[in-house]
Amino acid sequence: MNNFTLKDHIKFIVPSLIGVFLFMTPIKVAGDFTIPIAVLAGFIQDLLTNYLSLIMMFIVVVTGLLTLFFRVNANLIKDSPFLQRLFLVGNFWTVVRILAAVFAFMVYFQLGTEAIYGEDTGQLLLDDLLHVLFSVFLFAGFFLPLLTNFGLLEFIGSFMTEIMRPLFRLPGRSSIDALASWIGDGTIGVLLTSKQYEDGYYTKREAAIIGTTFSIVSITFTLVIIDKLALTPKFLPFYFTIVVAGFIAALIMPRIPPLSKKEDKFIDPTKGKLDESIPNGYNTFSYGYEKALKRGQQEKSLQQFITEGVKNVIDMWMGVAPVVMAFGLIALIVAEYTSFFQWLGIPFIPVLEWMQVPEAKEASQTILIGFADMFLPAIIGSSIASEMTRFIIGALSVTQLIYMSEVGGLLLGSKVPVSFKDLVVIFLLRTIITLPVIVLLAHMFF
Repeated sequence: MNNFTLKDHIKFIVPSLIGVFLFMTPIKVAGDFTIPIAVLAGFIQDLLTNYLSLIMMFIVVVTGLLTLFFRVNANLIKDSPFLQRLFLVGNFWTVVRILAAVFAFMVYFQLGTEAIYGEDTGQLLLDDLLHVLFSVFLFAGFFLPLLTNFGLLEFIGSFMTEIMRPLFRLPGRSSIDALASWIGDGTIGVLLTSKQYEDGYYTKREAAIIGTTFSIVSITFTLVIIDKLALTPKFLPFYFTIVVAGFIAALIMPRIPPLSKKEDKFIDPTKGKLDESIPNGYNTFSYGYEKALKRGQQEKSLQQFITEGVKNVIDMWMGVAPVVMAFGLIALIVAEYTSFFQWLGIPFIPVLEWMQVPEAKEASQTILIGFADMFLPAIIGSSIASEMTRFIIGALSVTQLIYMSEVGGLLLGSKVPVSFKDLVVIFLLRTIITLPVIVLLAHMFF
């Protein structure tokens, strides 16, 4: 410790405390608990509310056009790894970006069929969800280095390794991802996971597990779900049920395919596994603190911090928004205009009846529709008379975790190594694992 200056200690402590405050400190605003990042995001949303649909349409369309342009003129960005990573994507993702650009243009100008620009499909994405993503990405992306670059993950990781490794087969630093998601937002957890994976701190297996298991829904959004289901007085048992079911899923999912089959290799194949052992002469605190100080020393200037923050924001806007627009809209159209999800729910009717869930037929229609959007089960389930059934529907929609209009789309648009097929299988497995737990607890509470 004697080799470090006062400046080194300040460089770790001050930015990390600011990061913890912005991303993880619950504050009460207008009677509801939220986090400062969400307050900033809400402020910019309110300020730009009349322009955000146009801004997001512009971002999605420009992303599609530039992807096509640089695909033909790749030599123009040969000296910029950042632009190469942003625009030189594979054939599949090029098609997704072009499709998203067409969708965004049609929704904004209300062209073509109402199935594309309708209130419950295209407008739900462009005029609502993408507004949220714009503002959250703006602040979360810019300030994310406060959590990742100044030593906080190294410090916390040394404490949490003994818990995260045996329980979830993950490094200790992943506990920050889970906490940021839980208090803040699942999108923040995905972004943090992707960044840590790109920077070489997680293996492919670890990044896939964290992104699909710990990017949990925020307490704030859980309150929105329970309010829609008219169950607000039941919030404590409701959230307790979500925590128990989510914990059991987190124990099981890393140990079964497809997550258990992911390679335990870093994005840079030459890099070895992180050493999380405590050397002789150190305890957990002193070793974590020293690692944190060394990480903080790597940040050389304010300009470096600002540059990385701006790149994060651009990467999130242009890398993720088109994926959410394309996959989210297709999923919502299928959910709204076909009986696909109702047909998928039919096999669950006898299961729900066997579990003695009231109104099993109506409940079955909500079981898998959450794959399109997490809010759809609450919308459909709100008309069900049984409180217990509404309770089960709401808790299941939260613990299923993967929904294409946000977290699913974000994961596909990020560098986290999961495919669409992986997400479908993970969603189904989480449903099978958590449904019995939720129903059992619901019978205890009702």
